[in-house]
This record gives sequence, structure tokens and C-alpha cells, in this order.
Amino acid sequence: MAAKTAGKKKKFSIGMAVIYVLITLLAFACLYPFLNVLACSLSGYNPVLSGKVTFYPIDFTIEAYKQILGRTTIWTAMRTTVLITLLGTALSLVLTILAAYGLSIQDLPGRRVMTGFILFTMYFGGGMIPTFLVVKGVGLYNTLGALFIPQSISVFNFIVMRTFFRELPDSLQDAARIDGASYMQVLFKIVLPLSLAVIATIGLFYAVGYWNSYFDALIYIQDGDKYTLQLRLRNMLFGSELGNAADDVGGTVVMPQSLKMATVAVSTIPILIVYPWLQKYFVKGVMLGSVKG
Repeated sequence: MAAKTAGKKKKFSIGMAVIYVLITLLAFACLYPFLNVLACSLSGYNPVLSGKVTFYPIDFTIEAYKQILGRTTIWTAMRTTVLITLLGTALSLVLTILAAYGLSIQDLPGRRVMTGFILFTMYFGGGMIPTFLVVKGVGLYNTLGALFIPQSISVFNFIVMRTFFRELPDSLQDAARIDGASYMQVLFKIVLPLSLAVIATIGLFYAVGYWNSYFDALIYIQDGDKYTLQLRLRNMLFGSELGNAADDVGGTVVMPQSLKMATVAVSTIPILIVYPWLQKYFVKGVMLGSVKG
């Protein structure tokens, strides 16, 4: 009996070791692109030029970051991106919450028809040119509003939040309605306090989407002072805003590739800092909002 128990423990230990090795390799494969970006941005000219940089810096230098952060266009784009992310996320959450709550009310007349119209837009869209004409026709062209108003609500996020609202206990809302509470009072005093997990999750979805978006700025914005950080990064990657990337700065020559990687790091790190604060709500919010269709 003791021999069998020892064999089981040994087999279990080997299996767990294999699992840990596989998870470690998978985690490294996911982290490697980020490590390579940081390593290239912090490496000297010759190692980057010769392709020797992998996941750790060689000839450590921060000159690429000095050049990037020394450009006023980067700070202007950063300010614009932060503003768009905050305004867009706030507007998107308000519209999504109101739409999801309204269409989660079982006795709302025409609820299924309105939900069907919304779901229709998830599969069929007007296309880029009609959307551009609408944006220009309503006066949003070359304004910051064009970067978050047209795409202020996501049908997928609406479905997740509506499903979550429908799963809340009806007894709580019915009791409040019997006591004379209006629908808006029920929303703000009962529904929202119970929905912080899904709100944080949907808010993270919206924030990451606005932060990473560059195509809207590419087609709707002409004024360079209104460019977003991602559009600046896109232009740098294509070389149109790289300028004299390999200038001699303080006696150190900076590789253009290092400047590009430094820009990628600068545009990625802020949203990576925000994510851990909301990560605890992430899985819980998605699971609670997707129990039923």
C-alpha cells in the first residue's frame, strides 16, 4: 500500500512539473514580444543594427526615450489620447448602461424589436464611406468628437451588460418599485451597486479600444495637433514622422528601430499600468454577464 501511495505521489509530481514547464513556456512566449520591444528600446546602436538583441538590453542606453519624450508632438498626442480615452469610456458606459437596463426590463413594450434592431448592426454596417459622410455631415470631421462619438457603444458589450442586468434578482427591483421608486432610482440605487464587476470589465474593454484606436484618427483628423498617440506611432513605424532618428544625441547615436520600439513602449505602458487595478473584476464580470444569452 505504501509503495502504491509513493508511486501515485511521484506520478502526480511529474505531471505537475510538466504542467508548470508548459505554462512557463507559454507565458514566456506571450511575454517575449514585450521583452523584445523593451530590450530594443534600451539597447545601443550596434547591437540593434546587427540583430543581436533578444529579450534583454545590450549596451544599455535610454537615449531613445530621451528623444521620444523630448518631442512635443508625443506629449500632445498623449494628452489627446488620454482625453479621448476618458471621455469615450465615460460616454460609452453611460449609453451602454442605459440601453442595457432599459432593454432588460421584461414588460417594456417593443423590447424584442428594439433589441433586434441593435443586434442587426452587429452583423451589418453601412461601411466606411457612408460613415465618413455621416461624420462629416454632422460637423464632427476634424474634431475630437469624431474619435469617440460615432463608436460610443459596442453591441457586444451591450449584450453582456443586458444579460447581467437580467440575471439580477427580480425581487429586489420589484420591492423598490412597490415602495414607489422610479426606474431611474432602481437603476442608481440597486442595479448599479450590484453591477460594479461588469461595469469595470466593460469599462476596461472600452478604454483599451479607445487607447489603441488609430484608424479613426487617420480618416477623420487632418490637424496634426489632434493626432492620437497611436496615429503618431503608426506614422513613425512607416517612417513619415521619424525625422532624423539617428541623430547624435549627447555623443550617442540612436538606432531608428530603437526609437520605434521606445514609442511602442511609451504607448503601451500606461494601459498596462491600469489593467492590474481592474483585473480582479475582469473574469468575474465576463462570466456573470454571459451565463445566458
